Amino acid sequence: MRRRSLTAALAAAALVLGLSACGSGDEATDKDTLKVGVSPVPHGEILQYVKDNLAAKEGLKLDIVTFNDYVQPNVALQEKQLDANYFQHIPYLQEEIKSKGYKFTALKPVHIEPLGVYSKKVKALADVPAGGVVAIPNDPSNSGRALNLLAKNGLITLKDGVGVGATQKDIVSNPKNLQFKALEAAQLPRSLEDTAISVINGNYAIQTGLKPATDALALETAENNPYANLVVVRAGDENDPRIVKLEKLLHSPELKKFIDDKYQGSVLAAF
Repeated sequence: MRRRSLTAALAAAALVLGLSACGSGDEATDKDTLKVGVSPVPHGEILQYVKDNLAAKEGLKLDIVTFNDYVQPNVALQEKQLDANYFQHIPYLQEEIKSKGYKFTALKPVHIEPLGVYSKKVKALADVPAGGVVAIPNDPSNSGRALNLLAKNGLITLKDGVGVGATQKDIVSNPKNLQFKALEAAQLPRSLEDTAISVINGNYAIQTGLKPATDALALETAENNPYANLVVVRAGDENDPRIVKLEKLLHSPELKKFIDDKYQGSVLAAF
C-alpha cells in the first residue's frame, strides 16, 4: 500500500509540474504577441492582411484591437493596454502630445487616406449655395486640414503661412459666406443629409460606403501630403523586435500591392 501511495504521489507531483510548465508556455506566447489598436477601415483591413498573409514568415503574432474613435487608441497605448496603435497621422499625434503629454514615437509613414469633400445636395463645388453649411472635423489637426482643402479649391482664402494649423479665425475671404459646423470626425458622413458639403476623413468615408476616388467633389493628393498614417509606439519601444518585424511587413512590396489593388486610389501607399 505504501509503495502504491508513493507512486500516486509522484504521479500527482509530475502532473502539477506539467501543468506549471504549460502555464509558463502560455505566458511566453502572450509576450510574443503584438497587440495593436486600429481604426476599422482601412487600418484594420491592412493589418488583417498582414496577419493573414505576411506575419507568419517573420514569426510575428498579431492581436488586432478595433476602436471607433480617435481618442481611445492613444489612451490605451499610454495605459499599456496596447503595444502600438495604427490610426493617426503626425499632425494629429503632435496635437495629442501637446495637449496630453504622451511620450510616443511615430514610425515610418504607411498610407494616406485622402481627405475629401462630399455632398448629397450639389454635384460640383461651384454649385455650393451662398450661406451653405459646411461640416468639418472638430479636432484641430483635421480641422486645419479641411480648411486647407477648401482653400485649395477656391471656396475660402486663408492667411498666408498658417499651414496645417489653420483655424476658422484664419479665414480672410469667404465669398459664399459659408457657415462652418465642426463635428467629431466619425459623425461627418451622417452630416451629409443636413449640409451643403461635408469634409470627411478617408477612413470614415470608406467605412460608410463612400468611394473617395470617385465620389469626392475634391480630394487631397499624395504629393507633399503631411497626413500619412503610421504606427505609433511608446517612446523606447521602437526597437522591440516585434515592432521591427511589423514595420518591415507594413513597408513591403506585397502590402503596397494590396493597398493599390483593394482601394483603387481611395487609399494611397505612402512608401
